[in-house]
Amino acid sequence: MATEVHELPEVGEIIVATIAKIGDHGAYATLDEYNNVQGFLHVSEIAHGWVRNINKFVKEGEKKVLLVKRIKEGREEIDLSLKQVSRDQQKKKLLDVKRFEKGKGILKNIQEKTKMSDSDIEKLEDKILSRYDSVYDGIVDIIKNGIIVFSELKLPKKTLDIIEEVGTKIKLPSVEIRGILELTDNSSNGIENIRNSLQGFEKTEQNSVKILYIGAPKYRISVTASDFK
Repeated sequence: MATEVHELPEVGEIIVATIAKIGDHGAYATLDEYNNVQGFLHVSEIAHGWVRNINKFVKEGEKKVLLVKRIKEGREEIDLSLKQVSRDQQKKKLLDVKRFEKGKGILKNIQEKTKMSDSDIEKLEDKILSRYDSVYDGIVDIIKNGIIVFSELKLPKKTLDIIEEVGTKIKLPSVEIRGILELTDNSSNGIENIRNSLQGFEKTEQNSVKILYIGAPKYRISVTASDFK
């Protein structure tokens, strides 16, 4: 009988795992990105300090961002840690996973529209990943800068047209910042100067800017953009 060989993560890698079973000394977890290979999260690696109740920190069926602490490859034993993962690492990993899932959905959409074979869609994915960290990042670049950014990938025009079509249907996440402005201009045409300045802000192409007059000299401003920068 053939022995199934699983790909294993690297020591120090941040992974996403599903808590499968909780025992007296820790929790068993399946690694989502590695064909559900099982790892063990010892109670001493769950949190800093003494853990009296494991269920307070992890629950069966819950997904956790964990660090691969140690691997015994011959026996496929993987030791995991939760306490050694920072909040920033958790956020980044979950964002990466979200982008990966969105990328899979985008590729599936492209495949359905182009009737590409599984082999051809994998080649397309490899081409995109040769330039971008994820398929999703590549599509975001198209949305922001146009299909011309894919020119170096040397794809058929029909494929490029469909990729562009798929991209137009994706809504990018945005952030909104609100605040109060106090503007004064003591010159003879001060009101006109302020009005022209505010209209200039509202006409910006990359961001959505809304300005509401509250009462001199205060204005409420709302800026919607793709990120805080």
